[in-house]
Amino acid sequence: MRRFSYVTVVLCVLFSLIFTSVVSAAPARADRGAWAPNVAYAVNDTVSYGGCSYKVLQAHTSLTGWEPPTTPALFQQLSCGTAVPATATRTNTPVGPTATFTRTSTTGPSPTRTNTPVGPTATFTRTNTPVGPTPTSSGSCPSPWSATATYVQGNTASDNGHNYLANWWNQNDRPSTSTSGAWTDKGLCVAPTATTAPTITRTPTVGPSPTSGPGGTISRVGMYYADWDIYVRNYQPKQLHTSGTAAKLTDLVFSFGNTTGGQCVIGDAYADYQKLYDAASSVNGTADSDTNNSGIIHQLAELKALHPGLRIHWAFGGWTWSGGFTAAAANPTAFATSCWNLVNDPRWNTVFDGIDLDWEYPNACGLSCDSSGSAAFKNVLAALYNSPQRGGKMITAAITADDTAGGHIDATDYLGASAYVNWFDVMTYDYFGAFSAAGPTAPHSPLSGYAGIPTAGWDTQDSIAYLRSKGVPASKLGFGIGFYGRGWTGVTQSAPGGSATGAAPGTYEAGIDDYKVLINTCPATSIVGGTAYALCGNNWWSYDTPTTIASKIAAMKATGNVSGVFIWEANGDTTSGTLITAVYNAK
Repeated sequence: MRRFSYVTVVLCVLFSLIFTSVVSAAPARADRGAWAPNVAYAVNDTVSYGGCSYKVLQAHTSLTGWEPPTTPALFQQLSCGTAVPATATRTNTPVGPTATFTRTSTTGPSPTRTNTPVGPTATFTRTNTPVGPTPTSSGSCPSPWSATATYVQGNTASDNGHNYLANWWNQNDRPSTSTSGAWTDKGLCVAPTATTAPTITRTPTVGPSPTSGPGGTISRVGMYYADWDIYVRNYQPKQLHTSGTAAKLTDLVFSFGNTTGGQCVIGDAYADYQKLYDAASSVNGTADSDTNNSGIIHQLAELKALHPGLRIHWAFGGWTWSGGFTAAAANPTAFATSCWNLVNDPRWNTVFDGIDLDWEYPNACGLSCDSSGSAAFKNVLAALYNSPQRGGKMITAAITADDTAGGHIDATDYLGASAYVNWFDVMTYDYFGAFSAAGPTAPHSPLSGYAGIPTAGWDTQDSIAYLRSKGVPASKLGFGIGFYGRGWTGVTQSAPGGSATGAAPGTYEAGIDDYKVLINTCPATSIVGGTAYALCGNNWWSYDTPTTIASKIAAMKATGNVSGVFIWEANGDTTSGTLITAVYNAK
């Protein structure tokens, strides 16, 4: 997940000036030299900082703490001279709760991680919990193919006396007549038999009871809403109501609070509780007046009054601010006390139903590395759960989807940690992207594996199945859908697996763009691994559409391995809520 840092002093005055000014296209100016505080910069000015060149996106007077690398709302990086090689590891800040980690670029099918694998070697075999008829022994016929069954990679079915192997997710695609490539004919078979693979579930014996339904149903629809959305993106809390989004959610996750000094602290005071909304822009039509109790949090209180069934969680950490969790793990009790004291502040204690912990990643590497041990995540969650300040409020967590042997899931005791959460939201997106600048191109959030996928097992079904194999109950697992796409440029091959020269241009950041943009600039033409993609000029993009969302939710429900779905994040949808409507209708 992405996090912007802002100094809160004089922000009210500053952003009032920015948003009441008319910003027009300004001609490029001469380089202003090295960035410095207390300097008035205009749109399209260029500055240098830390060996890199940046373009000014919004007119402002700089302050200490607003250095270009930390304020992407104000600056766009143009270049870093020779400091960034052609095969640089990822420097973009992930758009969603990242399921991947820093990798070097590669032109082959197997990207190489630059972090050292942590944890024991996994013994999990990637077969997924069968969605359709379960494969039987070689030579015998599995259950007959059914037009109403859902099949995933590795499933088998018999049709016209032949045994067929599914290559990817499909439904109502008859093997003996299929021309889609979804099936491989394995030859004649005899004596049809049908077996069902057992599913082993180990339920933790301590901790809170699940508040969700059993696996096989989707009882939760959650969505992240980031406080930086109010700036350049201009997605205000009111739009959660006017788009119809809030009415379709069970849970809204407000992100992010910071983690620093072993404590939970406010992330952006101006955005969170100081910004004054006038009557026209507020959720309920009433103007704010208290600069110590306004901002997004007060708007969320108004939103909750209009949607009393909506649960609101405060997320702490994220990609940029997960470094603070190492100190938290050193004294979990003090950390938990600070978090609940902030969430239960008298100004907004009725707004939040719980805390969402987004540690990227415990006992492993993300933007920073942690070596607190495999029990650290469990210990922090246990302290939150057992804190007398909790008062019965909920605890959730966004967690990695890295199911590689010795990877991020193996590095942490997620089964033990699951005892202290109401549920986990598994970040099943950002598996692939232009952080591997040369490709190969691949959908960033595949439902299932497919022939040629760069890393076998990096898909939603496999990641969830791996957590289930470790005993994490389906009632505590939700999977993620991104309302954005990832793309490469310099691509000539339409099919996945092509080489690239770098990240495709994006509205706010290279290699990433919102669904609401991509449906117009690069409409999807094909589907692979359950995710849509298209080659537009020399730019290759993958993202989810209403069609793929419906298929993903149907497939995940059929596995019985999940009980919820969540979205990163609100800003990527259309003004009419096209994608959240698809999620709501499919659940």
